[in-house]
Amino acid sequence: MLWLSLAIALGTTALIASGRWRGDDVLQAIALRAPYVTAGCLCVAALALWTGIFRHDFNISYVASYTAMNLPDGYLIAAFWAGQQGSLLFWAVVLSIFAALAQWLTPRNHAHLMPYVAGVTCAVLAFFLIVMLFAANPFERLAFVPADGRGMNPQLQNPGMMIHPPMLYLGYISITIPVAFAIAALASGRLDTGWLHAIRRWTLVSWLFLSIGITLGMWWAYVELGWGGYWAWDPVENASLLPWLTMTAFLHSVMIQEKRGMLKRWNLMLIAGTFLLSIFGTFITRSGVIASVHSFTQSNVGYFFLVFLLLAAIFSFVLIWSRWPRLETELELESLVSREAAFLFNNLAFVGIAFSVLWGTLFPIISELVRGNKITVGPPFFNRVNVPLGLFLMALTGIGPLIAWRKASAANLRRQFIAPALAGLATLALIVATGARDVYALVAFALGGFVLGTIMQEFWRGARARRRMHGEAAPLALVRLVARNRRRYGGYLVHLAMIIYFVAFAGMAFKRETEATLKPGESIELKSPFGHTYRFTHVGVSQYQALNRFVSAASMRVRRDGADVGLFVSEKRQHVDTFGRPTFEPSTEVGIRSDVREDIYLVYAGSVAGTEEAVYRIALNPLVWWVWAGGFVLLFGGLVTMWPGGVTVRRTAVVPVRAGETPALAGAGAA
Repeated sequence: MLWLSLAIALGTTALIASGRWRGDDVLQAIALRAPYVTAGCLCVAALALWTGIFRHDFNISYVASYTAMNLPDGYLIAAFWAGQQGSLLFWAVVLSIFAALAQWLTPRNHAHLMPYVAGVTCAVLAFFLIVMLFAANPFERLAFVPADGRGMNPQLQNPGMMIHPPMLYLGYISITIPVAFAIAALASGRLDTGWLHAIRRWTLVSWLFLSIGITLGMWWAYVELGWGGYWAWDPVENASLLPWLTMTAFLHSVMIQEKRGMLKRWNLMLIAGTFLLSIFGTFITRSGVIASVHSFTQSNVGYFFLVFLLLAAIFSFVLIWSRWPRLETELELESLVSREAAFLFNNLAFVGIAFSVLWGTLFPIISELVRGNKITVGPPFFNRVNVPLGLFLMALTGIGPLIAWRKASAANLRRQFIAPALAGLATLALIVATGARDVYALVAFALGGFVLGTIMQEFWRGARARRRMHGEAAPLALVRLVARNRRRYGGYLVHLAMIIYFVAFAGMAFKRETEATLKPGESIELKSPFGHTYRFTHVGVSQYQALNRFVSAASMRVRRDGADVGLFVSEKRQHVDTFGRPTFEPSTEVGIRSDVREDIYLVYAGSVAGTEEAVYRIALNPLVWWVWAGGFVLLFGGLVTMWPGGVTVRRTAVVPVRAGETPALAGAGAA
């Protein structure tokens, strides 16, 4: 099936590149149907690999490397993408399905683009098939049949790993569809906004999958790695963030092209750059050139991705350059105090963050090439550069919706900014009154209040306009307001999620942590940033065997201000095969209790030999719960934004405008 898919993908790519399909309905039909055939072939291949996994066919090298007889059944599903070869097959399968869906779901008015889209998606698919067949074949056989497999890495034996990698892969893979339409527009010479309309939901789908995947990755790192945080500026974390940053910039700048005919060249470079960064992220993950807890082992697969990355970059930018004169902007920026300018600054900030992250990620490689020794760039560099830029972006999130298109008047600015500015100042005063003094955290909380004020003002004005025009009750007016303009108000919900993220990130500035070596019955106290006093009492250490591991579990009784919080357990796990032989290094399971204010985070670091005296790392992490809450709000906002259709509402009442009022209220257009 892999070989058949490769033949079809290469044949389709060659057919489209030759141009022989133009004017030939039969050849065009063959090209348009190729994605469906490759999707069918690769689904059969996927079922074949899953059959080998569930039947414990250890003669297949991949099955022997990532599964075992005693691996829990749920993780047999995740074993499909747990290793290099399986994840490449997963990528190819999903890409083929997305390519088929693009052909099936795209409206007929974009039919002139679809042969080019088929050619691009088949070319990318052919690359992944070549990598599998010549460097990382998931169906490679061993010369013998092992009695048992090695099993899955203990750090991957977490429920989050059944969701996090697929979500991130779906985000990476779906980027291929927007870039295919961009290349189709360039190749066909149809450089109007048609291709933007065709990819609107695809870009949102890709962005949403990336967002969910990144958030789930943060959760996995928090509960599994045991270092007390959820983002460490690890190279693979950075690699997933890079395409998210440029995709987010594209989602904002594309609105300027749609409304004002500006930034055509910029948008094409953004979408091409996003695709290239997704390939770069895959290269970082699979090449082993940079050490990371998230990456696969070093292999020659990285060379394939490096060559493909260079060829794709050259092809994309040569194609854009060939159409450069036809991509001139239709209008010029009229004022720096306008919504266009806010979007432009927004894009510059996103690209600035992306550049700093890319530079920091590549610096170890560059330093090794230039100086012969690898110099690692740590979190202080990333935080020093990106925290101010992130806060600037946060401010623009509140400013952008308040400024008019083309040019904002002084009266407009006063009317729009009063309520949000007061909300920001009130939030700042409240946080300062609690005793907080970290400058960046204070700015983040104040800007959070400001942006929240902007969002609430936009919803309130829009709902008020509907009530006045249609005589609807407030809840109904709000629901129908969102239903009539899902893109706008779903975007505001995503902005709300971003506020929640930023405020939660700022909360970690007030983290409290300590280490202690305790005998049974001994205690230690730790003061919370919210004023609570926690008392941690070591109970003891127990050992037992469960499923596919030996467990040493340390128990600790926790009290807050004298009231019992509960018994916390943190574990050291030694995973073994069916015969009781150790398969991996010991792993740690964290004891966590989370609420809306702070998390109690307990890590059992080990015991003094032959005793129940235990070494603990204890942390109180403020506002972490809100990171995961922000993820749910983001998911809801993203679904609202890309949900198809709308609600048609008849005007049932005409409300006269009182003297001195203007009918052009903010939000009235959306209403």
